[in-house]
Amino acid sequence: MSGSQDRVRVLIADADHMGSQLMASALGRFRNDFEVVGIACSPQEAFRKVEATKPHVAVLSSGLRDGEQTGLGVLERLRESHPRTTPIMLLQSPDRETVIDAFCGGARGILSRADSFQSLAKCIRCVHNGQIWANNAQIEFVLEALPQLRPRLHRSKGADLLTPREHEVTRLVAEGKKNREIAEILHVTEHTVSNYLYRIFEKLGVSSRAQLILYAMSRKKTV
Repeated sequence: MSGSQDRVRVLIADADHMGSQLMASALGRFRNDFEVVGIACSPQEAFRKVEATKPHVAVLSSGLRDGEQTGLGVLERLRESHPRTTPIMLLQSPDRETVIDAFCGGARGILSRADSFQSLAKCIRCVHNGQIWANNAQIEFVLEALPQLRPRLHRSKGADLLTPREHEVTRLVAEGKKNREIAEILHVTEHTVSNYLYRIFEKLGVSSRAQLILYAMSRKKTV
């Protein structure tokens, strides 16, 4: 029998408290494998409980009580402040953009509400062991997004589209830095960082930070 030190400590954050309780009860059936250390319904409560319980894995709904996409914001903040907590994103509808945003935000696994509790348990164990949990369609979303950005990298016979400073801003965005943090690192104002990002988006033909992160990923593959 596994000791308590071998169990995966899990936090569940979902706007639906009853749904969280159901997930916790389902994981309780695997009492030798998992320990649910907390349930949260809002971003603030999720952060408090992560800080207090130090879970190995956090199952985050994309929608918490403060809004439909607040879970994605929690995801990004967790990556910065609690990198040892591995996040799983629970989606109502795993559409292309949300899946890409979740992986760019730091999710190591994607679950749909239609998935079984058995899948939830397998996903938690998988990401805790350092692997990625995604179905074929979700992997295709990410793979399809990379080539859409890649042609821009070699326009004008391979000439770089971005200036050295714009490359630096792109790198910092890919590392998960916010505008304020980028401004502090580069010793400029947040307004200047916003101007850099506007020019970067225009040059690359992207419209979101998530797409810019995919650009950075695709550039690494072409170097």
